[in-house]
Amino acid sequence: MPRESLNRRLQRLVQDLVVGGVTLEQARREFERQYVIAALLHNEGSLGRSAKALGVHRNTLRNRISTLRIEPGDYESRCR
Repeated sequence: MPRESLNRRLQRLVQDLVVGGVTLEQARREFERQYVIAALLHNEGSLGRSAKALGVHRNTLRNRISTLRIEPGDYESRCR
């Protein structure tokens, strides 16, 4: 069976969110939060490598982590 396309998976997810009453701002913020956490997990908590992978400056990533209220416990315990 062929792997489902990213576009198709996103369409289903977005449909579920809209039906569930999630606002665009809520969805955008949670997507960004989860994306940053995933980058941190993939890079074993390294801010420098995560920033590079995300295409942002390390200080920008640090600010986003603060704004999104991401705590070290959100990714560090899963890095090990």
